[in-house]
Amino acid sequence: MKDITLLIMAAGMGSRYGGLKQLDSVGPNQETIIDYSVYDAIRAGFNKVVFVIRKEFHKEFRSVITDKYKGKIQVEFAFQELTNLPGGFSCPVGRKKPWGTGHAILTTKNLIKEPFVAINGDDFYGLESFRVAAEYYQQGGKNFSMVAFQLGNTLSDFGSVTRGLCTLNGDKLDTVIETGGLRLSKNGMKSERDISLNGQEPVSMNVWGFTPDLFGFLESMFEKFLEKEGGKLNSEYLIPSVINDLIQNNIKLVQILRSSAKWFGVTYKEDKPHVIQQIQKLIKKGAYPKKLF
Repeated sequence: MKDITLLIMAAGMGSRYGGLKQLDSVGPNQETIIDYSVYDAIRAGFNKVVFVIRKEFHKEFRSVITDKYKGKIQVEFAFQELTNLPGGFSCPVGRKKPWGTGHAILTTKNLIKEPFVAINGDDFYGLESFRVAAEYYQQGGKNFSMVAFQLGNTLSDFGSVTRGLCTLNGDKLDTVIETGGLRLSKNGMKSERDISLNGQEPVSMNVWGFTPDLFGFLESMFEKFLEKEGGKLNSEYLIPSVINDLIQNNIKLVQILRSSAKWFGVTYKEDKPHVIQQIQKLIKKGAYPKKLF
């Protein structure tokens, strides 16, 4: 079986949520959402997991999360630091915000030499999402890829959300348009854009599959980003805009992989009891054991 790595981006503190939400337990034996992602990845055939975290959380992260994975999957860490910049660039005084998902992935370039799937640390994606991505690369897939969810499976009951609505060209990704204000109302689905939605639309939930040649693109595009935006305190180098540039310039194709899984995550504090309830239901159905590790 081919090597395939899971990259988990867990350096964000979650401004809307407050606190290190990736370490919050949601399972019956103190399991975190990350534990469910790693458990599913192991079942799907991944053999390494790389965590992107902030250095000051390394010790806490290991004791709460990764020590229990010993013997189950290889674990590596990369640190997303504000000062981790290419030569000739420096972090502006007063900046506290991480440089974004593109920078997070770039910090792993010396640890990953095989196809890999990058996900958010605070989202529950379901086994099927990992399975379709692993199968694509284990069967020799050469393109980048994105696991598309159905919009209706990704909403929060406690407020509006922003999602990357996708337009497709056959089975390839064409564009991802970040669309805010998405919510269910009495009159159907609403957003801040003047478009009609039925809930079946493919959306990106940041499950991206890559081959290692991504790192070369990330490096050169990060320097261009810093030249233009590096002096701002809140600018972000985001992976969807990197992908969009590569698609629009006909440099890369992005294969669409489908997941009918129900996504859930902790966008708002009020989401947490809902996540716990959903996991309890999945345990009752036999999708997960009571104790993962």
